Amino acid sequence: MTEQLQTGLIRISDDVVATIAGLAALETPGIAAMSGGISEGLAKRLSGKNVQKGVSVEVGQLEAAIDLRVIVKYGIPIHEVCRSLQVNVRESVENMTGLHVVEVNVKVEGVAFKEDEPVDPEALRVK
Repeated sequence: MTEQLQTGLIRISDDVVATIAGLAALETPGIAAMSGGISEGLAKRLSGKNVQKGVSVEVGQLEAAIDLRVIVKYGIPIHEVCRSLQVNVRESVENMTGLHVVEVNVKVEGVAFKEDEPVDPEALRVK
């Protein structure tokens, strides 16, 4: 975001928007973690930059589009978690930056099971 005021310009970095979105996502009930993916891990190793895990953003002058890759907790309806996630991220980014969020895309890349309950892989197989 770039805004021209009488006193100068205001610019909000993509990284700032990604950080806000990532924190809002992790605060959403039902989200176990963000998913970094293989390409993000490789980019982090190669560039040495702190790439935002599971979040990519496109920030324009007045608008932003956000893509999230998440892991949800087992036993909670995924569609409800994702709708709540979209609302939380949109509200957080809009309230903190003044940008209009045009879309929040969510890709569920995994399901997290409770750590204290061992899961039998055979029970998960489709028969």
